[in-house]
Amino acid sequence: MAATKGSQGQVDKPHHRSHSRDVSDVLKLSPLDDEHRDLGGRMVPFAGWEMPVMYDSIIKEHQAVRTGCGIFDISHMGQIFVSGADCEKWLERLLTNEVATLEPGEAHYTFLLNEQAGVIDDLILYRLAEENFLLLVNASCIEKDLEWLNENLVKGVVLENESTEWAGLAVQGPNAPEIYTAITEGRTLPARNHIDDLVHEGNRALVCRTGYTGEDGFELFCPAKVARTWWRSLIAGGATPCGLGARDSLRLEMCYPLNGSDLSPCRTPLEAGLGMFVKLEKGEFTGSSVLQSQKEEGCRERLMAIQLDEKGAPPRPGYAILDTEGKALSVLTSGGLSPSLGEGIGLAYLPKDRVKIGTPVLMEVRGRRLSATVVKKPFYRK
Repeated sequence: MAATKGSQGQVDKPHHRSHSRDVSDVLKLSPLDDEHRDLGGRMVPFAGWEMPVMYDSIIKEHQAVRTGCGIFDISHMGQIFVSGADCEKWLERLLTNEVATLEPGEAHYTFLLNEQAGVIDDLILYRLAEENFLLLVNASCIEKDLEWLNENLVKGVVLENESTEWAGLAVQGPNAPEIYTAITEGRTLPARNHIDDLVHEGNRALVCRTGYTGEDGFELFCPAKVARTWWRSLIAGGATPCGLGARDSLRLEMCYPLNGSDLSPCRTPLEAGLGMFVKLEKGEFTGSSVLQSQKEEGCRERLMAIQLDEKGAPPRPGYAILDTEGKALSVLTSGGLSPSLGEGIGLAYLPKDRVKIGTPVLMEVRGRRLSATVVKKPFYRK
């Protein structure tokens, strides 16, 4: 993007401590790697990165977000900038949501699909200016997204991958707005699903009123060299460091899908129950004919929320879902213990005759068949 190209410079290479050198050659390290280790973060591989799964307790970190404020390192996510006079029309033909409805400074959730309407990636599209957009993409999808976008690139559109130049923080919870205001000396957050493109203490920052937890908050992207300053300031302001474990339990309570688990190139957004982000009325786009047929004929399967009715070990992806007579129906695509509810929860694609809310099923958990029920999304409501 002409307005931003080269404006951040190169990323400072993170300092590799001796105990992380065995993975640094195969896993990427966040610009905040040392911060995580200093805080006692338990590091695990994730989408080609070494990231903290937790610091103290997943449950404590989960509750910190629900009741106060938590901060997550999301530096692994990708930033792809799109610009040019024809970029709106080009994105319209590749993404499911209606790009033309976005005003500068606005954002929405959308999908990048293959020709069969399977999900290549789910992402957030931000309109920075009339002819400038930001695609915030999943870490594991950066390369395949770029490959697909470049294959379909047209004259008049400029595509720039700046994923290595940015660090990202997700600050989530009811106290997030006041913490942001305090550390920025009175600045307020943009409206929900809006973005501020600003300069703070001499460095550019993108502050987005978005998140993946179901709580209020924001996602902040800044040059990697200043990530530590933002991280430390937000923690000093009252944000609790949180790892991937809490991020997963928070999003699962809200039934937010996880790409690669709940979403895949073999599943469509309509099968995932996310038709509100598919605008067939806008005209033709990649996969639209398949989606139109599904809408008219109905989906054979739908991604549904399932909650255990009895106590047992936490559900995990891959656990079998059966009807009440023991016939296999599906497997969990996501699963875990809900810290807010104290119950086992999960997501699974069920046949269309089993998607009615209240339908009883069985979940096979460590050799036990436990009673469960198809419930309304989301699991957690304030």
